[in-house]
Amino acid sequence: MEPVKIAIADDHKLFRQGLGQILGRNAHFSIVLEAESGEELLEKVASTMPDVILLDLFMKGMNGKEVAELLLKQHPALKIIILSMNYSPEHILQLMRVGVHGYLPKDIDQMILSEAIEQVVSKGFYINDDVAQVMRQGLQARDIKPSRSKVSIPSLNIGLTDREMDVLALICKGYNTARIAEELFISYRTVEGHRKNLLEKTGASNSVSLAIFAVKHQLLDF
Repeated sequence: MEPVKIAIADDHKLFRQGLGQILGRNAHFSIVLEAESGEELLEKVASTMPDVILLDLFMKGMNGKEVAELLLKQHPALKIIILSMNYSPEHILQLMRVGVHGYLPKDIDQMILSEAIEQVVSKGFYINDDVAQVMRQGLQARDIKPSRSKVSIPSLNIGLTDREMDVLALICKGYNTARIAEELFISYRTVEGHRKNLLEKTGASNSVSLAIFAVKHQLLDF
């Protein structure tokens, strides 16, 4: 297999170079671009076309969210992993809605970072348990409603029923099957059937990946 082509964008030179050296020791990875700003990354990315971009959230000039939005509009196939020490639910949810594929702390172990890069390439996303918990807490603190305008995702050939959307919104709030059944006045078995359909239609493996899918594809209003 060809090595995964990686770009690193961070305004701290020592961190950027150190990360490049660490990842460069892995035969599965190839560092094709280092940038000290979002502007530099945007200028050079087309000529290198990385598979994965490791993007600092807070840089001088354009921040990571602004850069990610532009990159994903211009190059939808790119995979973006945000690196930050900020665990704000607001930032995480905003970036998931933009379409980033991972959100990791800067002090992460290099083995976990390598695993995250590989999973983003193979599965489309990687969120560790800590970030997933913060994201779920952020959703639970909001008044979540299913977005009725997004019951279908033509690009993925997915269509969800209104009831599946209701169940999805409550799953994202962290409700268990019994509580969802009580909230929607339906049976436990019916909820489980909807959950099974949601997992099959979205390709998600559990409630966390369902929540990520829902946020990423803007299936929730909050």
